[in-house]
Amino acid sequence: MQKGHFILGEEVEKFEYEFAKYIGVKYCVGVGNGLEALQIGLMSLKIGKGDEVITTPLSAVASSLAIKLCGAEPVFVDIDNCFHIDATKIEKYITKKTKAILGVHLYGQPFDVENVARICKKYNLYLIEDCAQAHGSAFKNKKVGTFGDIGCFSFYPTKNLGAFGDGGAVVTNSKKIYEFSRMARNYGQKNIYEHPILGLNSRLDELQAGILQIKLKFLDKYNTRRRQIAFMYNNGLKDIKTIKLPKERPFFYHIYHLFAIEAEERDKLQEFLKKKGIATLVHYPRPIHKQPIFKEYNTLKLPLVEKKVDKILSLPVHPLLTDKEVKYIINCVREFYSYK
Repeated sequence: MQKGHFILGEEVEKFEYEFAKYIGVKYCVGVGNGLEALQIGLMSLKIGKGDEVITTPLSAVASSLAIKLCGAEPVFVDIDNCFHIDATKIEKYITKKTKAILGVHLYGQPFDVENVARICKKYNLYLIEDCAQAHGSAFKNKKVGTFGDIGCFSFYPTKNLGAFGDGGAVVTNSKKIYEFSRMARNYGQKNIYEHPILGLNSRLDELQAGILQIKLKFLDKYNTRRRQIAFMYNNGLKDIKTIKLPKERPFFYHIYHLFAIEAEERDKLQEFLKKKGIATLVHYPRPIHKQPIFKEYNTLKLPLVEKKVDKILSLPVHPLLTDKEVKYIINCVREFYSYK
């Protein structure tokens, strides 16, 4: 504030540099939020009317909204047992209209990036990574956001790396995508009052960038704490046969943005925990293809995701939870299922 810059100033540039270095890419472009990061990413690849983008039905709706806002059509592929797009089912959905695959690193664990990237290479498709829930997550020690053409992040306050308001970023190793994204976030402006492309008003402000610089220093520490809490849950609940715990796959570094279990009698469990003073949420109660805004897909049958959404429940996993609080949550879940 002392410097008199409020939007796209020195603090934004510093954060872009530091975040790009942390992720392991050449370029980072700070934008207004996660949805617009995805939208700008799709725009930079010239994805629009007549194109199809293969994606997941289990995510925050923004991942599919971005596709629609660009004029393209989402093509939904059912999920695997880890809640991600099922890489083994993707190829049968590829058509002449398919331009890209948009995968979501849901709950903090990478989707099957190795096999999805292989499919993209085989069919000459773009790969867009939605990393909104996966700041610092990795596969084989390589951070998410670096496997595809573009990685898109949200810095909404509840994220593992969250601002005090909205924020987002596009990361890439492509200079062309970088330069396009810088213009697209600022009305399509290249130089002052020169607008060669259609753009958005999607600019990261200086205050949020300054906050993100500070919080980035603590990201790995807090991710480690989330993993410790997840370990406690897994240890304390593993014998309850009516609960399915999240599976961490080999070589996948899960940073537990959410600790999502599959629980029998989910709604009753949630109400029981609420009475015990424990807040839980359902991420997400309705698959995207069943949302009213996507009514043309409502009759689509995707059996696994439609089954799992009736059981998913997110237990608290905030890094500031104490061991005592985590043990209390475990004991309450055990009490509900009569496991003393």
